[in-house]
Amino acid sequence: MDVVSALRSFLRVAETGSFSAAALDLGLTQPAVSRQVSSLEEHYSTRLFHRTTNALRLTVEGEQMIPMAQKVIDAVEALGETASPDGIVTSGRVKMSLPAALGLYISDQLPAFLAGRPGLSVDIVFREHSSDLVGEGIDLEVRIGDVSDSSLICRRIGWTTAFLVAAPGYLQRRGIPGHPFEIPSHDCICYNRGGEERSWSFSNGADIERVKLTPRLMFNNTVAVRRAALAGGGLAVLSHILAADDIATGCLVEVMPAFRPERLPISVVYASRRNLPLRVRAVLEFLVDTVSRDELMGEVAATA
Repeated sequence: MDVVSALRSFLRVAETGSFSAAALDLGLTQPAVSRQVSSLEEHYSTRLFHRTTNALRLTVEGEQMIPMAQKVIDAVEALGETASPDGIVTSGRVKMSLPAALGLYISDQLPAFLAGRPGLSVDIVFREHSSDLVGEGIDLEVRIGDVSDSSLICRRIGWTTAFLVAAPGYLQRRGIPGHPFEIPSHDCICYNRGGEERSWSFSNGADIERVKLTPRLMFNNTVAVRRAALAGGGLAVLSHILAADDIATGCLVEVMPAFRPERLPISVVYASRRNLPLRVRAVLEFLVDTVSRDELMGEVAATA
């Protein structure tokens, strides 16, 4: 039995909760993954999963094996990195969760990144709220704003830049606000990250003004917010990734440029473990580099 391969299969089954899903991720057949896990159980004389026709869950022994198995896999990958002529060994699948705007920003840059790494694949999930990383098998997640979960490794990679915008037709009908306190009287299109207070914050470089809202429209996806703004639905706060081209062409107008939306930290989080797998590290560094090269997201821009 190839113990390392069997441990990889065991970890993926534990993460996905399914032999079929693990097989798809690993590029194997479902029977092959099942055989590997069974061989592992036989080798260590212990049952790792409770199996029924409708459910699969870890035994106590299976739960206890996860951190030890991960250490073995991390050590093997680190050894491969040391032995590789170019110092880089990246293979396997990386699952990453991103807000829609940032996901769109990197989507056209991922093919070039993957071109030189034939063994690597990336699974992108567009998500605006926080995930259960371990439970959902997510290797990396980008979060906007403060990260309060101390059980995760958190690395700040940049800052948001957003604009308050509206369609020209809307502004002709309703007028142009000149100060944040005028905004609540307007139709507002809000981006909902899940259960938080409905408000926008603006800064003129010295003061921060927080405005409570009663939105006319609310979406949990910023792409939908942009489309509603283009249709004349009201004022919206949009990332520069989504709004810059529309502002340049006149489809949207930047409103109140002296009081722009407050900038928020962009952080990438991942499960707290001693050694980050090489496949995950490669995607993490790609993400950091891609964000840093954007002049409105990079760390330098935050001090401008």
